[in-house]
Amino acid sequence: MTFRNRLQYLLVVRLQISNKNALALILSGKVLVNGVSVKSNIELTQVDEVIYEDKVLQEGKKLIYIAYYKPRGIETTLNTAISDNLKNILPFDDELFPVGRLDKASEGLLLLTNDGTFYDKMLRSEHNKEKEYIVKVDRKIDENFIKTMSNGITIMGKTTLPCDVQQIDDFTFNIILVQGLNRQIRRMCYKLNYEVLSLIRVRIDHIRLENLTAGTYRVLEDFKLPN
Repeated sequence: MTFRNRLQYLLVVRLQISNKNALALILSGKVLVNGVSVKSNIELTQVDEVIYEDKVLQEGKKLIYIAYYKPRGIETTLNTAISDNLKNILPFDDELFPVGRLDKASEGLLLLTNDGTFYDKMLRSEHNKEKEYIVKVDRKIDENFIKTMSNGITIMGKTTLPCDVQQIDDFTFNIILVQGLNRQIRRMCYKLNYEVLSLIRVRIDHIRLENLTAGTYRVLEDFKLPN
């Protein structure tokens, strides 16, 4: 934790006082964190409520985590200037933002939250988290297709990492990636002269799409931050 995450810094900023005076206030026991008097320069999180002399200096924030089925044809953006944006169709009053992206032509699992710490952790660990997809292509899959996709294909000047690819039927396969290259699966298929007809993300790390349908969601209860 940095100084900016500590109680003393919050008092300096919100009360416009010196570091010395902020520390004195803390030692006086007049500052309440989550209703309890504290006398040390403790670390704060975004869920902590801080009150001094009946003035709320920081509101306690309820953290929300949502598994959402992004429909096909929707851009993963909250920018309302962009047509078919995500914000216009989300059924939430809370200000939630997407963690990561899912391209417009794809559908399936998208994580939404108001937790900036979770967002940062997921982005930092993006290449260590498995993402699983079910993909349908325009012509029959053969053994060479599965083997080549699994071993890696050069796209955009980079060879994709080895991945787990399993055939489901003549036109459909399951693929698990730990990379997040732009339109990676579509580009890989294109290199083998296949066109993706549908692409559904069904899992991110331990979180699964389960029985969600386009535009529906479920709240992730007892959610734990990734390592």
